[in-house]
Amino acid sequence: MAGHIVVGVDGSAAASAAVEWAAEDARRKGLGLRVVHVCASWPAEHAAGRCAEALAAAGERAGEAAGDLEVTTELLQGNVIERLLAESATAAEVVLGSRGLGEFQAMLVGSVSLAVAGHAAGPAVIVRDAAATRHGRVVVGYDRSEHAETAMQYAVDHARAHGARLHVLHAWRTPLLTPHQAAYNSLLADAYQEETRDVAESVASWREKNPDLDFTHETATGHPVDVLARAGATADLVVVGSRGLGGFASAVLGSVSHGVLHHVTCPVAVVRPRHEGTLTGT
Repeated sequence: MAGHIVVGVDGSAAASAAVEWAAEDARRKGLGLRVVHVCASWPAEHAAGRCAEALAAAGERAGEAAGDLEVTTELLQGNVIERLLAESATAAEVVLGSRGLGEFQAMLVGSVSLAVAGHAAGPAVIVRDAAATRHGRVVVGYDRSEHAETAMQYAVDHARAHGARLHVLHAWRTPLLTPHQAAYNSLLADAYQEETRDVAESVASWREKNPDLDFTHETATGHPVDVLARAGATADLVVVGSRGLGGFASAVLGSVSHGVLHHVTCPVAVVRPRHEGTLTGT
């Protein structure tokens, strides 16, 4: 794991919530915290002053929340998304607020957060609001895909660092009905049994490798976004791979992870294998 967490700030309320979340996570994991603010390449003098003020305020807030851990700040220039993606290449994770200054209030997740979640070299955590209640539970969406395995490892490490329970959630989406109901029902039942058995065996393997964690496992029927959104109501973090089984290889952010970012109210970690690189690299 890289030695620091990066949190991007812009002076918005969501960015402040992200700073608090990132500082707590860094403290729990014993990592340094790097606070960055990206300004335009050639900002006007007054705009540069606002950037510096926002960064200083975020750095002070981070220092108070992180305790004795090292906190560094840096004012960056250039394209916001490109600079944050570059930061993700050497960070344990990148943390952002769900929506920045200047973005429509009706937008649950802004364009910058979506782009970074879809292209970051490692985990990207999107924080909507400061948590009012701690549930002591991490939820991870799991379908045995490569991305889900990477997400599971992140969820295991995060749950351990935070002393939380880990709830592994597998969503079974019932296919549309056909006129050939009898034969179809038999095939559907067989597919359901096979998939749930395979997932249960994989979860059992993870549980055996991590006996110190409190693991629970559930297969729920319904759309994965709906299932994860319900589970997220009583979770401190929902973890998903950037795309799962059946996702197009060219899609950097699958429909489920995209939907989860828009509908889950607690912080969401989108995780992708590092070998896939970023928009600007590999």
